[in-house]
Amino acid sequence: MSTKDYQPLAESLRPQGLADFVGQAHLLAPGRALRQSVEAGRLHSMILWGPPGTGKTTLARLMAGSCGARFLMRSAVTSGVKDVRTVVSEAKDHDGETVLFLDEVHRFNKAQQDAFLPHIEDGTLILVGATTENPAFELNNALLSRLRVYVLKPLVDIELRRVLDRALTDKEKGVGRMQVELSDSMASALIRAADGDARRLLNFLELAVQLGVDDDGNVCITEDMLPDITGATTRRFDRGGDYFYDQISALHKSIRGTDPDASLYWLVRMLEAGCDPRYIARRLIRVASEDVGNADPRALALALNSAEAYERLGTPEGELALAQVTVYLACAPKSNAVYKGFNAARADAVEFGTLEVPVHLRNAPTKLAQQFEHGKGYRYAHDEPDRYSHGQTYLPEELLGRTYYEPVDSGLEIRIREKLARLKGQLDAAST
Repeated sequence: MSTKDYQPLAESLRPQGLADFVGQAHLLAPGRALRQSVEAGRLHSMILWGPPGTGKTTLARLMAGSCGARFLMRSAVTSGVKDVRTVVSEAKDHDGETVLFLDEVHRFNKAQQDAFLPHIEDGTLILVGATTENPAFELNNALLSRLRVYVLKPLVDIELRRVLDRALTDKEKGVGRMQVELSDSMASALIRAADGDARRLLNFLELAVQLGVDDDGNVCITEDMLPDITGATTRRFDRGGDYFYDQISALHKSIRGTDPDASLYWLVRMLEAGCDPRYIARRLIRVASEDVGNADPRALALALNSAEAYERLGTPEGELALAQVTVYLACAPKSNAVYKGFNAARADAVEFGTLEVPVHLRNAPTKLAQQFEHGKGYRYAHDEPDRYSHGQTYLPEELLGRTYYEPVDSGLEIRIREKLARLKGQLDAAST
């Protein structure tokens, strides 16, 4: 076979009908809305959102074919508004429906996305956009409101096994014409490495066959070949999409839950998947303030130091500093008192607007300010017993009595709480 005629295994085994499509039963099982729409020949503009290798391109092609629509395929990476105009012009000259499949639709900016709006509304185009990123973050509201979003899920192991078995047995499009020896354990290893991605699995199989074939055309795929087949396989991780936010959420919550083992696991998962360590360093700084706070004030300094250490050392040496502070934060005493107090103070600041600064707290740098008695009655705390001006208030009059910061029974905040209670007790005693 010439190079010109060659097709990758993933392409030659692409399903030709919905009956051959593997996965996405939540969308395509009999009776599901999308399946009914396709069977009735009623297509609508939509977004297919999911990880690579879940069938977005194939599904779009099958839906267009099932409905007898013309299928055009473009990539947002290489296309622009000019290409959209060309497609629209062709669609207007064509009898029947035109389905435009736009891969990586999230790559279009707002102006490019807006170019679709009139043509979707008047029915010139049926837009099927594919994306690995969260549409709520990447698509503007005007376009999103005109599309239905369908979530495609990673294929589970049993579905990937079906894909693999078909490739092994199909003599015309797969490798069934060859004598392929593949153990169950090796098949499971390939499926595991594919991580829900059918295309990746077929690419693995294709490479395995090339590596394992002998002079007689027989193929033996052994486990010692696995590193050469899978290479530096990375797990699912879309930077800026749901997998990204799910994993950073898992890291944050593991630290909050005082589980150093889970915290380390999620840290490594993100690093191995290619997350920018600087982003993780910034999140750890936030964790230090939000979830440890004054229960252990050293946590914030350590988080800042770990970020600096990474900047100096880079990858991989600097990642150990991130691991160190991750474990420290997970094991540290916890308090969200500062976080809650900050949010409560912010809510009041927004609700009550621009309240006046009490006169005794105002600055008096000029004679005019002094004439208005700015600063009059202010008591300098350092001149008072316990360096505390008993009875002096600091909030605007409308907010007197408000309590924002309430230390918890954890770490250093135990002592902070005791101190504030003691000072409040002295104040209460003085007022009676």
